Amino acid sequence: MPQLDTSTWSITILSMVLALFIMFQLKISKYKYPETPEPKSFSSSKKLMPWEEKWTKIYSPLLLPRW
Repeated sequence: MPQLDTSTWSITILSMVLALFIMFQLKISKYKYPETPEPKSFSSSKKLMPWEEKWTKIYSPLLLPRW
């Protein structure tokens, strides 16, 4: 049974990786990126919750006077 000749595998793998790298670089170079990115403007309309409309005070049980 003949042995498998692996002497050309390194050059095959190296050329495949190089070809994939070049292909990805060409694909990425086609994208157009904006020169100055601008932040999105968010509307600052804060909706008040029902518990925020009136003043409330929370009493801590430890601060209440003892009877």
